[in-house]
Amino acid sequence: MASLFSKVARLASSPQGRRAIAQAKEFASDPRRRQQAKDALNKLRDRGKGGSSGGGTPPPAR
Repeated sequence: MASLFSKVARLASSPQGRRAIAQAKEFASDPRRRQQAKDALNKLRDRGKGGSSGGGTPPPAR
């Protein structure tokens, strides 16, 4: 079975992988996209800390 690294290396050297790398570089150079990526990472990190990050209003008390 091929290792994960060899699979990634094979993908990166393929035409589809090169397109994906070029697109990732383009997105990384765009400040708006960088902020979107930061926000997404922060959201994922906060998700693991417990508690609700859903916002909104709590259900009514009975």
